[in-house]
Amino acid sequence: MKISTITKIYTLFFTSLFFISCQTEYKKTTIKEELVKQLDDLKIEIEQFKVVVEQDQPLEKIQTAFNKTRAAYKKVEWAVEYFTPDPARFINGPALDELEVEENKFLPPNGFQVIEEFIFPEYDPQNKSTLIREIAVLKGNIAQVTNHLNAITLSPDLVLDATKLEVYRILTLGITGFDSPVALQSIKETPYSLNGLLPIIEKLNVNNSKEEKELKKLISEAVRFCEKNTYFNQFDRANFIKLYLNPISGRLVAFQKDNNITMVNRNSVVNQNSGTLFSAESFNVDAFIPSKEYLYSDAKAALGKELFYETKLSKSNDRSCASCHHPDKAFTDGLKTNSSLLGLKLPRNTPTLTYASLQNAQFWDMRQADLEKQSLAVIQNRDEMHGDLKNSIPLLEKEPKYQSLFQKAFNTTSNIEEWQVQNAIASYIRSLNKFNSKFDLYFQSKGSFTEEEKLGFNLFAGKAKCATCHFIPLFNGTVPPVYRKTEQEVIGTPQTNKGLAISEDLGRYYQYKMPQLKNAFKTPTLRNVALTAPYMHNGVYDSLEQVVDFYNKGGGVGMGLHIENQTLPPDNLNLTKAEEKALIAFLKTLTDE
Repeated sequence: MKISTITKIYTLFFTSLFFISCQTEYKKTTIKEELVKQLDDLKIEIEQFKVVVEQDQPLEKIQTAFNKTRAAYKKVEWAVEYFTPDPARFINGPALDELEVEENKFLPPNGFQVIEEFIFPEYDPQNKSTLIREIAVLKGNIAQVTNHLNAITLSPDLVLDATKLEVYRILTLGITGFDSPVALQSIKETPYSLNGLLPIIEKLNVNNSKEEKELKKLISEAVRFCEKNTYFNQFDRANFIKLYLNPISGRLVAFQKDNNITMVNRNSVVNQNSGTLFSAESFNVDAFIPSKEYLYSDAKAALGKELFYETKLSKSNDRSCASCHHPDKAFTDGLKTNSSLLGLKLPRNTPTLTYASLQNAQFWDMRQADLEKQSLAVIQNRDEMHGDLKNSIPLLEKEPKYQSLFQKAFNTTSNIEEWQVQNAIASYIRSLNKFNSKFDLYFQSKGSFTEEEKLGFNLFAGKAKCATCHFIPLFNGTVPPVYRKTEQEVIGTPQTNKGLAISEDLGRYYQYKMPQLKNAFKTPTLRNVALTAPYMHNGVYDSLEQVVDFYNKGGGVGMGLHIENQTLPPDNLNLTKAEEKALIAFLKTLTDE
């Protein structure tokens, strides 16, 4: 009896010792080692997926193998997207040609989204050889990622920065269905992305921060929320963001401070000290300035406001920027298209200037990269202002008001320079980002939504697929979470609201003669959209109801127009009248106070 008891005690002791030893060894494993192992696991899943296809197994098994491969990828997505962005776009990028417009060439898409289209909802065995080739390309790209990650140092600052961006990626691209547009597996995949962050948090917690425990708890709760609510169209994204993703983001910032992990030194579009994407200070107003001389200041914005209403910038001294951009209409003009100096109709609708600074492409056709070039282009345009800064500046210099304002803005008593005029006007436009709409207050936990507005948001970010082009929370086409690329889309906007023919305006194709860009236009912001009617680049629709109906039908192709390069899915969204009404109610919450 005694010997048996002692034996049990020793067995329990050595079992515990072994367990602790294993835990210690796990702790000793570096982030890189853990990551490389996960990438090796991913390559195994890819190979097994390939075998399932090669063996002509049933569709259900092919789709299951694909889902397992995607799940393995989601665990390492945080690192692949951050440290290897070039191959990443061919691993999980949209199934659209990657355009390199400056070189007039394009690269065909590869990766998960291309493969997804082959096997969801059905699979045609005639595509077998192409599908196998795509799987092989995917495996090759993952091997390239592994080689790169093996060769670099994964420092704590970079790793944590990647972790924070992954949470934003889940919020903006993951739960919206952006990277699973056909299979709609996004909600089921989110737990893998979240769980992939747990070992990182554990290994970075060198100062025993209490935030580790809170982060693990929040992530576990978020995972359970997703596992209990897997249906894409009914997922409550509003609650998921407010209750889980926003708190996780905030805790990561606190965790970073507790562990004395430095901020990555980069010109980030998102303020790295911000706890969420939804605070008024989340976005860097200087994100897209040409160089440091153009940094924003209140003094520049004050000067720019005066210049915005200054008619001396036009040749005839009777037009200003405000002639076409009215503050009460969110800096649009309420017209289908405005008139030229000669009284003829301009070809395009006047876009809002609010939040225009948070895109790296200006005008409907994206022909200018920043607001400085945009302002100059409008001033010089023969149809709009037909001005010349060389002639306008001497007139400005004669006025004491401008002498004082330029001195304060640029800290100089020298003569006014052209770039300063451009920069001042651009600075005023950069001051128009208020982030104080009902939507903002709701996600800042300072206000509430009605049930209809909440439904509308969940539709916008889910079933209606609006957020796959108008990315939350800027609601424009600047792609999160790094916000460096602004997208254009071909949606098939008709020439008239009868929808009998596509608009004759070829958009970006005028700048770059690539067939993919015919009828392509920048994805504009939807902030303040309730104030900016009429809509589309040609002002073809007078109301939000008409716009929602257009998208519900599947754009131009869905309406029966022949458009070979439409990037908007042509499928009917099957929104009910009540859902259309809720979607519009949500869009109205984007109006600034």
